[in-house]
Amino acid sequence: MNISVKITKVGNSAGIILPKELLAHLNAGVGETLSVVLTPRGIELSTAEPDFDAQMAAAREVMARRKRALRELAK
Repeated sequence: MNISVKITKVGNSAGIILPKELLAHLNAGVGETLSVVLTPRGIELSTAEPDFDAQMAAAREVMARRKRALRELAK
């Protein structure tokens, strides 16, 4: 799929309008959150994982509890 989009001004920021075909391909809709990842070729858009925040909270908790061990492993 190769779709061109135009950058438009939105207040003091910029935005793009995603065509419905692209939204269907992403399995996303208006109001949903997309994840943006920088890649060597540009950016990658994907739907956000619903449990990602919970996974990150668990990871932060483990990192806080095992701070010294992780610091030693990093040497």
